[in-house]
Amino acid sequence: MDIHIQYCVWTFATLLACYFYVNIFVWRLNEWYYNMKLRKKQYPLPPGHLGWPLIGNMIAFVRDFKSGHPDSFINNLISRYGRTGIYKSHLFGSPSIIISDADLCRRVLTNDENFKTGYPKSTLKLIKCTKSYWSSSRENQKRFKRPITSVLMGHNTLEMYLTRMEDIVINSLEELSSMSHPVDFLKEMKNISFDIIIEIFIGSYNQHIVTKIGNSFTEIYSALWSMPINFPGFAFHKGLLAREKLAKLVQPIVEERRLMKRNGDKKDLLDIILEVRDEEDGWKPEDEDIADVMIGYVLAGHETIANAMMWSIIYLTKNPHVLKKAKEEQEEIIKKRLPTQKQSSLKEIKQMVYLSHIINEVLRLISMNFANFREATRDVNINGYIIPKGWKVLAWARAVHMDPTYYSNPDEFNPSRWNDHNAKVGTFFPFGAGSMHCPGSDLTKIQISIFLHHFLLNYKLERVNPECPITYLPSSKPKDNCLAKVIKVSSVGA
Repeated sequence: MDIHIQYCVWTFATLLACYFYVNIFVWRLNEWYYNMKLRKKQYPLPPGHLGWPLIGNMIAFVRDFKSGHPDSFINNLISRYGRTGIYKSHLFGSPSIIISDADLCRRVLTNDENFKTGYPKSTLKLIKCTKSYWSSSRENQKRFKRPITSVLMGHNTLEMYLTRMEDIVINSLEELSSMSHPVDFLKEMKNISFDIIIEIFIGSYNQHIVTKIGNSFTEIYSALWSMPINFPGFAFHKGLLAREKLAKLVQPIVEERRLMKRNGDKKDLLDIILEVRDEEDGWKPEDEDIADVMIGYVLAGHETIANAMMWSIIYLTKNPHVLKKAKEEQEEIIKKRLPTQKQSSLKEIKQMVYLSHIINEVLRLISMNFANFREATRDVNINGYIIPKGWKVLAWARAVHMDPTYYSNPDEFNPSRWNDHNAKVGTFFPFGAGSMHCPGSDLTKIQISIFLHHFLLNYKLERVNPECPITYLPSSKPKDNCLAKVIKVSSVGA
């Protein structure tokens, strides 16, 4: 018996040692391969490691993010290689440079000459069509973005959609509060945000078609950060099928709307985009371009908004003193309204100063986009290290947003930290930065503000599992999707 046990122990120790040495050998072989390719470069690669061939460091990335400890990934690099703020890695199928220093993030995100959009292959293929804005040249992106940005961020456009947003929020919350059983709060937030963004883009439309569109978006979003394996059973394959289905649903809507002559002041965002022209050369987007941008913005927008709304209520519920102060601000706004005013106004939203601080703090803590993706268009020297042409560059938002250098006690939910806080470029970028800053950021904040305004005045949340563990892939959320009851507490506001 003793001999048998000793043999098992010896075998296990031998296998463990073999695994350890093979692991080191393969890692070093992978390092050697890339070092040989770059041996004639003037500057060295940053510190770090490239992991296994092809797989790279994805196993560690997925493990840390799914286990609820997303900061472990970057912290392991810092503890092993020092606080250099720049590290080499291999993620999402590409050799990559991770930037975790605010100044370096600023330099990368605002440098259009040396860096372009660099999302993973799976993300690009799921977002784009054959003639996509996302896959076009930088100059075409700018030409397309100028008129779209002017539409999405225009004062008149934002004011136009307040009533539509508010009606959806009021009706949805009323319905949720009438349910006697707990609901999947995140799912309900996604329904609200999706209804709002679809209403803004195309207005009231065939509900059967809208439901199909929503189901396709859910499947695509689940596959955005997956490995690009186009084979039945894999998330990426399912996402591609959903993307093809979505394109077939959206394209006819765009074509139909272009043929329609719409009268009056009430227009959907799709109508406005169809009318845009580039003032410099008269360029106008084609139907396929518009379908692409609609899919891209809805995909990015409604998931981000839903998660921000959910986390705002979670943090407010956990911090009663913050909730009390936020509710008092909303009650003051209601008191100042004229008797004839029944809906919120853009002027009122601008007066919701404390609420805007809450939204900023939530966006900082959850960092919906853990990193902003760029790609080097030429060899770039940063702080004596080379970023090779074609390598991905990940401006690691989570690392910057949780850096005590810029945010004292970064784990603490403290909206008051934003009082007179002037965030420098590179220290706070939930919507990206530079030329790739999301043009829908103002519209997103307004939607969240409208939701929080009505929730704070009239409702409260009772979670079933308030200590539920959190996962961070594909986005941060409680593992039970925030199972909870929405309870009406007053009739203040309307």
